[in-house]
Amino acid sequence: MTHPQEIPPNVLLPLLAAELRKEEAIRPPDWALFAKTGTHKDRAPGTKDWWYLRSASILRKLQVRGPSGVVRVADEYGGKKDYGSAPYHARSGSRSIAREILQQLEKAGLVSTIRLRGRALSGKGQSLLMKVSRVAFEQLVQRDPLLKKYA
Repeated sequence: MTHPQEIPPNVLLPLLAAELRKEEAIRPPDWALFAKTGTHKDRAPGTKDWWYLRSASILRKLQVRGPSGVVRVADEYGGKKDYGSAPYHARSGSRSIAREILQQLEKAGLVSTIRLRGRALSGKGQSLLMKVSRVAFEQLVQRDPLLKKYA
């Protein structure tokens, strides 16, 4: 049995985003086309399916790091703000995006709220991650048959 932490994120996240696209509750809001993902960014994301990739990434981070609140999730997607010749300063990502995605994941039943700790994966969320990681591992084995011994 493969665990989602054992699969590289660049393989797992696109497959998980495709699964999340099928969920009715997870849809980008109207403002998502124009919103920057943080104050440290100059422009909005260039890809059209960035909302689903971010949702998949948040779901994976909840699996890896455990229960998290909106601020902690937003900090994960922060970066350095460029002040010209002045030194860079750390900035967090958009809390509005993190909050909206967590609410949508909760509405879909993939995340549940734990009082005073934030949100954590529910049973349905863990089973989705395990199913997608199994599919991702099978794809990795097709590319490199030597990985089969780790199954």
